[in-house]
Amino acid sequence: MEPGALSTFLKRGAIWAFIVLELVFFSVAGRFFSLSDTAFMDVDNMLLLLKQSAPIGIIAIGMTVIMINGNIDLSVGAIFALAAVVLLDSMTWPIFAGLGDSVIPLAWIMALTTGVLLGALNGLIVWKTGVDAFIVTLGAMLGYRGLVFMYNGEQPTSHLNWTLVDFAEAQFLGLHTATWFLLGVTIAVWFIMNRTVHGRNAYAIGDNREAAVNAGIRVGPHIMINFMLIGFLAALSAVVFYSESGSVNPNDGELYELWAITAVVLGGTKLTGGSGSVISTLGGVIAIQLLRKGLGHIGADTETVNLVIGLILIAVLFLDRQLNLKGREELRV
Repeated sequence: MEPGALSTFLKRGAIWAFIVLELVFFSVAGRFFSLSDTAFMDVDNMLLLLKQSAPIGIIAIGMTVIMINGNIDLSVGAIFALAAVVLLDSMTWPIFAGLGDSVIPLAWIMALTTGVLLGALNGLIVWKTGVDAFIVTLGAMLGYRGLVFMYNGEQPTSHLNWTLVDFAEAQFLGLHTATWFLLGVTIAVWFIMNRTVHGRNAYAIGDNREAAVNAGIRVGPHIMINFMLIGFLAALSAVVFYSESGSVNPNDGELYELWAITAVVLGGTKLTGGSGSVISTLGGVIAIQLLRKGLGHIGADTETVNLVIGLILIAVLFLDRQLNLKGREELRV
């Protein structure tokens, strides 16, 4: 076996084995503890699970890129909420009166542009100041959330457009619109990370930034582009979700950054950067949603769900550390 191959195999394959284990466990446990007559692995139940995975999943895919790059973004939940406010409120602006459903693409563009601009601001500050991304995005999280409250106070922003609702609730080949967006984003970002120079540079920068600079990679602009990407995906997640919901509260999106990071780590991406997989992150998102849905299926409360996921995350981080130590031992042989 090549050096580090065991570590890579376990990281990439473990999440899918864990998903299979979840499906078997909750299917069996559900027969004894569930208050519902519906089987856990019912087709409609699984399709709904994929749809519910989309909001966090789309953000987690972007977070994978950021973490592979050696950074982190704690502001995605606030960007999610602010983009949602822009989406719903812009459709009621007097300047767009009389456009009818033609206002929908304009509202989408403004919401997505909001995400890109906020992400660009994060990336620019990280690039030009050299301050750690954790600190920059922590401040951005508080600042952007403040903008959400300033926009409409503590009142929800609401606008239900039935054309948007029909689009969001539509199904194609049995999959909901939100699921198609999640799959599309996963494929697109996988291609970027595995088939483009930008993706290869992301791994190189995350693995050794100094070596990347010496190799001629423009680290600053590269980092800024990745922050713009995750800002775009956070806004896209909001667009997909609130097209159906039609109402956003100022606190919406809170803890989304933590759920996204959890999914990325469960998928095997290193916190220190330089290693990770978009496909495995998708597995991490599905695994979390299965845990939440499965534990609810057998009667567990929210506190129990969060406790179990937290314990699993700690176990994964411990295993990741042990595998990294094993990989370094193999390299020394």
